[in-house]
Amino acid sequence: MTADASAYVKACALGDLEEDTPKRVELGGVPVAVVRTEGEVFAVHDICSHANVSLSEGEVEDCRIECWLHGSSFDLRTGKPSGLPATRPIPVFPVKIEGDGPGAAVLVSVTQES
Repeated sequence: MTADASAYVKACALGDLEEDTPKRVELGGVPVAVVRTEGEVFAVHDICSHANVSLSEGEVEDCRIECWLHGSSFDLRTGKPSGLPATRPIPVFPVKIEGDGPGAAVLVSVTQES
């Protein structure tokens, strides 16, 4: 499912994202973890589906974000958990990049999941 262009809002600049380091932003009241890894930018709901914990405080490896509290990890492309104790996926949001270089805008749509 793709999001309407008007549904995208600026989350940050591309240069604000360090490789494999999640950045927490709030878009329309929704907590979002934005991650630059493996040459792509992903946006997922920032709250672990197992516990009310911010995923942006966890680590990123192999296109997965890990919850620092209990060790569950989620695929950044699909939101599916890859390990217990989490059993429910987290929402994944569509991302677009507008512009070039570090000043390029990272746009995220929190109105629809990808």
